[in-house]
Amino acid sequence: MHEAVKSLLARYTCRTRDDHLNALREILQELALLGLWRAKFFEHAAFYGGTALRVLHGLDRYSEDLDFSLLRPTPGFSLEEYGAALKREVGSFGFEVTFDRRAKTRATAIESAFLKANTVREMIQIGAGEDLLQGVHPGAHLKIKLEVDTDPPGGFATETRYLLQPIPFPVRVFSLPDLFAGKLHAVLCRKWGTRVKGRDWYDLVWYAGRHPEVHLSHLEQRMRQSGDWKPSTPLDLESLQRLLTDAVTKLDINQARSEVAPFVRDHRALEVWSQDFFASVIARIKQS
Repeated sequence: MHEAVKSLLARYTCRTRDDHLNALREILQELALLGLWRAKFFEHAAFYGGTALRVLHGLDRYSEDLDFSLLRPTPGFSLEEYGAALKREVGSFGFEVTFDRRAKTRATAIESAFLKANTVREMIQIGAGEDLLQGVHPGAHLKIKLEVDTDPPGGFATETRYLLQPIPFPVRVFSLPDLFAGKLHAVLCRKWGTRVKGRDWYDLVWYAGRHPEVHLSHLEQRMRQSGDWKPSTPLDLESLQRLLTDAVTKLDINQARSEVAPFVRDHRALEVWSQDFFASVIARIKQS
């Protein structure tokens, strides 16, 4: 095992298969961020979403995808040019990954790709024992999706934060009030049909308890772009809280709790979820 990987792995207490999988995923995510930095990706884009919160701000749940936004609309942008850099960086630490850009099947501003690694091989790389690998299909793959918004709504600010392992390097990321705006847009506007993304509601609680200030004008621009805010008047805090309260009345709380549970170590944090609880959370949100 590469010495840097040993150091990264030392942050985790790995007992179960899921413990090892979560650690492996996060190590690969951070190596991918290093590769993107070396390829000068952050000169054109910024990190946002749940993994940005997890990696850079200490969100206490695991996250699967790497989400980014270009700094300005760029219709011709492609992740393909970063594939070789990502494979080279991750490979230099002893992991084998493939890079697959996902072909668009419909008109969308989201550019997507996957990093894929053989689950069994890479679990062995981080020291998982044979007992934990029983039942894992030899052809199973761990996948990390990369998504880039190539037509971002304006009005957001970014900042530079630093990861110190495997080497110190900077990552451009949305400011916390703008990250919160993106999360609230997901809570209110994500089109999941009858499914519920409990992770969005978990993150809402995290923000309200630690960084409750939201950049309302950026949220408004996101909602106007997606067609979810049409009044001629600006979005204000009272309107936002009313929309969130309405969303809570329609929320299947048990389904939300079940969806996020695999990503949370302490399930007791979910027991308190109720309509009254979320009403209290919503009341804590402030305008930045």
